[in-house]
Parts: sequence; structure tokens; C-alpha cells
Amino acid sequence: MKLLAFETSTEALSVALSIDGDVRERFELAPRRHAELSLPWAEELLAEAGVKRSQLDAIAVGRGPGAFTGVRLGIALAQGIALALDRPVVPVSTLAALAMRADTASASASRVLAAIDARMGEVYSAAFEVQGGDARALSEERVSAPGDVVVPGEEGSWLGVGTGFGAAENALSQRLAARFASIDASQLPHAADVARLAAKAFARGEAIAAERIEPAYLRNNVALTLREQQALRDSKR
Repeated sequence: MKLLAFETSTEALSVALSIDGDVRERFELAPRRHAELSLPWAEELLAEAGVKRSQLDAIAVGRGPGAFTGVRLGIALAQGIALALDRPVVPVSTLAALAMRADTASASASRVLAAIDARMGEVYSAAFEVQGGDARALSEERVSAPGDVVVPGEEGSWLGVGTGFGAAENALSQRLAARFASIDASQLPHAADVARLAAKAFARGEAIAAERIEPAYLRNNVALTLREQQALRDSKR
């Protein structure tokens, strides 16, 4: 199958093309350039592979959580292309895609906590079991203070991945260090992993009509008022 994927939920921008499991990707830390680069990168990938838009089977997108404007852009891109081509969309959790970045060296299942810096003293997080190129959710996605993040179960070693581990002066890394075999706070989600997860979801029949896709913002308020910001600072003193 042929699948075009976008991931625009963080400061990183990436676009990927999957052709029968062979994935090509453009990835760059490109704050404020997501709208400018997304479609040209998609056209470049298609041209390099000799694939026409009409040959695509589906469009995949990281549906969040993440930056409000980035999530909204990704959803709009996927919907626009899918509607124009009359193709389905495969939404993928941005946290699930991030979990695929963990260094799962063994062939056995690895338990991964993926966390993204949500700013305003909070993180987006969720737990996954990563195995065989897929990520199975072990907890709900949530936005919370680092001190409120919960690792499922009371025993066992985990892998930590994502900028959420470096947020709020490494609060999450410090509090849960004993539970983790390794933590990589530098990783960001990639469209290549969105494409890989989407291909498996497509095979399971989980593609949906473009108009049905829903972003995962998690946070209702995307900005704090000046008074709320001051109250948050005061609470940390």
C-alpha cells in the first residue's frame, strides 16, 4: 500500500511516504515553518518515488496531543488531501509515534512512557507496549503536572522517551528515575513512525472518512491568562 503521513504536533516537522513498508521521510526542527514546508516536502517525496497523488491509498496524520496550532495544521492537511483524492485518513496518536522512538533493543515487548512538554508546567503523557513495530496503549493520554504522571503497575523497568522528561527542570525524570532503564528526553515524534503505525491500523480496518477525524488537544485552555501564569509561578515557590 501507499500512504502519505504528516507529523506537525511539536516543534519538529516531518512528512513521510510509505510504499509497501518502505518508508522515506523528511524531518527537521522547523518552528513556525510547518505550514510553509509540509506540502512541498510531500510533493518532493512523491516525485522522488515516482508516485502520483492518485496512487495513494490513504493519508495518515499525527492527531496530537501537542501544540494547538501544529495539531490543527496536521489535521487540516490530512483532511484537505484526503477529501481532494477521496481517500480515507488514518489518525495516529502522536504519543504512540513518539513511543516508537524509544531504544527497544530487544525483540521482546518493551514498556515505554512517552511524554511531550506541554508548556505551562505540564506534560502530555501515555504508556505503551512497543513490540513488532506496533505500539499498544497501556494507559489513557492525559495532560498533567509532571508530579501527577502515573506509570502503570508497581514493578518492572520502563523506557522513557520525549521532551516531557526534560520539562519543568527535569521533574518527571527525577521523580521516576528508579522505574526507568533509560530515558531519552531529546526525542520528538516522526512522521515515519506515524506511517508505520498507520499502515498497521489500515490493515486492521481502522481508516476513517476524512470528515470524521478528531484532533487530540487534551487541554481545553491553550493559553493561560497573565493572572493564571502568576498564580502558577507563585505555587512553585
